[in-house]
Amino acid sequence: MFAPYASLLRQPGALKFSVSGLLARLPISMVSLGLVVLVSAKTSSYGLAGTVSAAYVVLRAVGSPLQARLVDRHGQHRTLPWIAGLNAVALGGVVVAVEVDTPLVVPIVLAGVAGASSPSIGSYVRARWSHMLGRRPELQTAFALEAVADELLFMVGPPVVTFLATGISPNAGILVALGCGLVGTLVLAALRDTEPPAHGRGGGGAALTPLGWSALLPVIAASVGIGTLFGAFDISVIALATEAGATAWSGVLLAITATGSMISAAVLGTRTLRKPPLTRFRIGAVAITAAMVPLPFVSHLGLLVPIVFLTGLTISPTMIASVARVEEVVPNNRLSEGIAWSTSALVSGIALGGAVAGQVIDGHGANAGFFVSLTAGALAMMLAWSGGLRAVAPRGSTP
Repeated sequence: MFAPYASLLRQPGALKFSVSGLLARLPISMVSLGLVVLVSAKTSSYGLAGTVSAAYVVLRAVGSPLQARLVDRHGQHRTLPWIAGLNAVALGGVVVAVEVDTPLVVPIVLAGVAGASSPSIGSYVRARWSHMLGRRPELQTAFALEAVADELLFMVGPPVVTFLATGISPNAGILVALGCGLVGTLVLAALRDTEPPAHGRGGGGAALTPLGWSALLPVIAASVGIGTLFGAFDISVIALATEAGATAWSGVLLAITATGSMISAAVLGTRTLRKPPLTRFRIGAVAITAAMVPLPFVSHLGLLVPIVFLTGLTISPTMIASVARVEEVVPNNRLSEGIAWSTSALVSGIALGGAVAGQVIDGHGANAGFFVSLTAGALAMMLAWSGGLRAVAPRGSTP
């Protein structure tokens, strides 16, 4: 089963950029949750915690495509060290601001700066795979491998954040994420052999071609809905575990969700996929929404375990299809940016879901937050099926 993955990692330089990319994107599974835990511990309000976390993820969503455009134009080795340094300073500033009890606007602003400067590592690693493999069939296996890596992070990150927060200090999880992200990003930037060529003035390449919004829009719009579903789901799980007097288990439940997603990604990467990416994405949006249906009516943590695991099984196939759709319609000199737009749509939805569900939970209890997830999933289904199929453009051309 794992032979296709072993073959991928034997490609020259692949293991190095894959491992360093794994370390560099550890913050994606820790920072948002860490902010919720830190701020809620200091203020006893999930609404305020959701606001600070939303500032981080909204500015991350806004900044990622612009950041990716710079990386495509000037190269990863030139831009990533500066971006990672700014992110580390801003994220450290959030921790200090919360600990010394500054006015709420200070951590909100710093969280926004940290989000805007958060390196879009997943986009850059996937761009390296695309540069290395072209449109060979192994590219879908590579995307599945990266989905496995993402879910491994979400399996490990949430329990680490919650256990560090409850066992050491509410800020410990964020500080660990900061260190891992900075080191991993600097190492990735130093790996020049597998870096995609720069296409802008900094790399001497041709002018950037149009991105192809007509093909991307259905996936990007639906990704906002799916992200909203995720954001509401995460904060609802945390609140439900807290209501049950078992806050530390919120991370475990989120890790179980990630485990289901990781298993489905690992299996998917060994299969020959016959349906086109957009069709698979549409089916995935339906599956994720269906998985949300029982959650508003379950309050026992033990009963929640199999439900969140089954929910996880639907996640990776949908996300892999999303990236594959972007890769097949976006010109190769804007691939990082194209993937970043898709990721930003997801992240902006997460911010919206966390903020809305936080307010709903404050007023009506933890289970009510899952209704936000269910509503967002229904919207994502409609958006995913709203656009028609589009022919695939040749690599390097304008789609």
